[in-house]
Amino acid sequence: MTADRPAPSVDDVVHTRLMDLAATARERGEVDGGTAPDPVNTPMVRHWVRAMGDTNPVYLDEQAARRAGHDGLVAPPAMLQVWTMAGYPGPGDDGAAERPGSAVDDLLACFADGGYSGVVATDCEQDFDRYLHPGELLRTTTRFGDLAGPKRTALGTGYFLTWHTSWYSGGERVGTMLFRVLKFLPSAREARAERPADAPAPARPATAEPYPLRPARSCDTHFFWDGALAGELRIQRCADCGRLRHPPGPMCPSCHSTSRDHVVAAGTGTVFSHVVHHHPAVPGRTSPYVVAVVELPEGVRMVGNILGVAPEAVHSGMRVRVDFERVDEDLVLPQWRSAEKPATRDRPPTAGAPALDLAMTRTSIIAQALATRDFQDIHHDPDRARAQGSPDVFMNILTTQGLVERCVTDWAGPAARVRSIAVRLGVPNHAGDTFSLRGTVAERDGPRTTVAVRGTNGIGTHVTGTVVVEVPGPRCGGEESRWR
Repeated sequence: MTADRPAPSVDDVVHTRLMDLAATARERGEVDGGTAPDPVNTPMVRHWVRAMGDTNPVYLDEQAARRAGHDGLVAPPAMLQVWTMAGYPGPGDDGAAERPGSAVDDLLACFADGGYSGVVATDCEQDFDRYLHPGELLRTTTRFGDLAGPKRTALGTGYFLTWHTSWYSGGERVGTMLFRVLKFLPSAREARAERPADAPAPARPATAEPYPLRPARSCDTHFFWDGALAGELRIQRCADCGRLRHPPGPMCPSCHSTSRDHVVAAGTGTVFSHVVHHHPAVPGRTSPYVVAVVELPEGVRMVGNILGVAPEAVHSGMRVRVDFERVDEDLVLPQWRSAEKPATRDRPPTAGAPALDLAMTRTSIIAQALATRDFQDIHHDPDRARAQGSPDVFMNILTTQGLVERCVTDWAGPAARVRSIAVRLGVPNHAGDTFSLRGTVAERDGPRTTVAVRGTNGIGTHVTGTVVVEVPGPRCGGEESRWR
């Protein structure tokens, strides 16, 4: 439990009460969360896979499930939490009859009483002991993890609340989860609370650009950014002596000519040097991230981010290739990805790498929230989402998990077994965004493969995380290779 110095706008009484409740929750230990409202069932699975666009046949085709080594139909692992989510309250019912108990219920009630109406999930780490089958009725236990805050965030002052959940079928544990949310005081309400009654209202801020850190265009650089939009990495060249130069400039440093044109680079290079950025926060980027100087074979150096590689894995001399990151319709950033072969010589489960691109609409976001039994109004009511400071409804973390799982299993194949999914959220996915998921093999240990995933949209990185999958060997389908 972390008790930071209270921010000026935080009610000391609420803060003290929260810290007391956190101490009590820690001492209380594990709490029985009750039984799921419904057993694992195929209609809910069908609703979920259609909302996610997941075509893995083991969820709805029994013969395909048996060919993949299962004993029959199975549920998607990413649905683990869905089975014990609270149902939508009916007339005259607050939903309490269906809502499992939790080790953090008292803390959540205190947040609500204190005006901390804003909530966003930030982290979720799930481990799956085995796949679930239709007919299994789950029960849960929860225990308090940590309370950190108050913290000033872009959404408002708030606290990060963490708890742990375990799921059981009969007496057998089938999965576990670490879950973290930010409970915050929406910025508009916080500003009203801090402003004296007779003070004038603050000026309405100008509309922010879709991506807040935009490169400056000039007569010297427009060719470079036009090239990025066209998928070309362009280098300025002196039209008289032929010298290449970067960054672009108005005059050749060798012959002083002002005549210039450009060449298109091969798009490969090596890391000359790099830094890992942790602080301060940068709009549109989720820390930590790598900023590198890349040396091109054409003889110039460029600065860019290294994508899809853990910061600790980046090193000088690492071979990279350009990757054009689309920010919006007017801006594409040349970034870099590793071009080195994995250390292992094992072949990947399938050719290529995990990839998924989805156009997000208000309908899809709402359908996915309902498929995960998440009835938080910020995911289906635009007015409530705007009251919390969001421009529109946004994707919930259970959907993000489901799409991450789909991306990896589309690549690994129906016989693969998902063993864990860990995600951390960055910027939200709103209606109108294009959500692009990419994965790279980070580690391979026998049949177990760890895939690093990153999902982006028009304003930055929505999700980073890892998925651990096991892929069967040549005896798949035989008795010894049947997996749970």
